[in-house]
Amino acid sequence: SASGLYKEMKIDLTKYPYLNWSWKIGSRLKPADETQKSGDDYVARVYVVISGGLFFWETKALNYVWSSTSQTGKVWPNAFAGSNAQMMSIRSNRDDVNIWYAEKRNVFEDLKSVFGEFFQYIDGIAIMTDTDNTKGKATSYYGDIYFSAE
Repeated sequence: SASGLYKEMKIDLTKYPYLNWSWKIGSRLKPADETQKSGDDYVARVYVVISGGLFFWETKALNYVWSSTSQTGKVWPNAFAGSNAQMMSIRSNRDDVNIWYAEKRNVFEDLKSVFGEFFQYIDGIAIMTDTDNTKGKATSYYGDIYFSAE
């Protein structure tokens, strides 16, 4: 199955470019090819969304993921949404389970790097744990998620 939670919120990235969060996982997913639809599962992910408004096909998303196979720092297009949704590996199967990890990402710079465009605002943020394609099991925990100037 898949479980997600989305919060619509407008954040000015020129004032608050840093996304801060903490997360831990209870177990790892079996390695899968995350670039294919059959392997598009993540034990944990946090993503930011830039709305396409009436042109929903122009919506963009950057997913910070806990990967089952990709090295930390790797970026690739989402298997279902193509280049409009990009995945960025922040944690991998090399990281320990049942340990809280604190993360801090400059979303303004990450979006510019990944999409090659300037985005002043994001329109929402989401968390998601999913195993619907690989038929695995996952338990994830998410701590406070907030934006900051530094």
